[in-house]
Amino acid sequence: MVNGQQGDTDPDQTDRTVVVTGGSDGMGRSLVLGRAARGDRVLAVGSNPAKGERLLASARDSGLGGRIEFLAADLSTIAGNRAVIEHVTARYETVDALVLAANRQLTRRVETSDGFESTFALYYLSRHLLGHGLMPALSAAAHPVIVNIAGVGLSSGQIHWDDLQLRRRYRTIAAQLQAGRANDLLGVAMAERFGERVPYVLYHPGFTRSGTSAMEQMNPLTRTVLRALAAVAARPVERAVAPVHGFVDSPPGVPLTAVDRGRPVPLDLSTLDPAAARCLADTTARMLAAADPTPTARGDGAR
Repeated sequence: MVNGQQGDTDPDQTDRTVVVTGGSDGMGRSLVLGRAARGDRVLAVGSNPAKGERLLASARDSGLGGRIEFLAADLSTIAGNRAVIEHVTARYETVDALVLAANRQLTRRVETSDGFESTFALYYLSRHLLGHGLMPALSAAAHPVIVNIAGVGLSSGQIHWDDLQLRRRYRTIAAQLQAGRANDLLGVAMAERFGERVPYVLYHPGFTRSGTSAMEQMNPLTRTVLRALAAVAARPVERAVAPVHGFVDSPPGVPLTAVDRGRPVPLDLSTLDPAAARCLADTTARMLAAADPTPTARGDGAR
């Protein structure tokens, strides 16, 4: 189910068109409001219509209502991603920046309607689908960029090649780390294929006070501990998103950039292995084709 809401947007009043997933909460919300304040036209994609309404209300209160559109979509499904791609390509001729921030931590294994483990589907597959599906619109922009907010620079966790859907043993942290390592390889594969025209940025913001949606899924004790840690150790959202604004304002001149909490990540890190990236890209294409044989699902939207 996809639902678009917006103010009276004037296509000529903004400098860029920016699409932000996870755009109604935490870092994504801050980015949406920040880009609109800079004069950009922003599409915020989120799963919660109520949060979308609150985002639009904040935008109107700040005089930014005409620059922000909210689109409700379930990005854990192929159909949800396809609907976003169709909406964007029908409404906007170009996309200057795609910021991928949607994620959700689940304490138990949930399988999507397509048969995928939910963390893998939302945190990784959605970013694969949207990056490929919106590549024509990105390629048409003068200075485009994709920013994938994930966990680059970390070496913990692994891709469970023989059990990508974690059917045998699901753990919240293992699922998050696997999707994070998959996003590392996604960045490598996308940069290898498209990076000369559309630079790709992998950005790890570190521990950030980025909203409550993840904590809502946790047991009360864990939630209390994390809130206490966040109060003293987490970075403010505005500080965490500042580098993302920099990437959008001045896209890198190289195909792939990786930054971990302000520090450049060496591109020869083992988690950024090009051979593994190609393997995952091929595996993902087969997986998506088996679930849904349409070109958008396969990731063939950018020929």
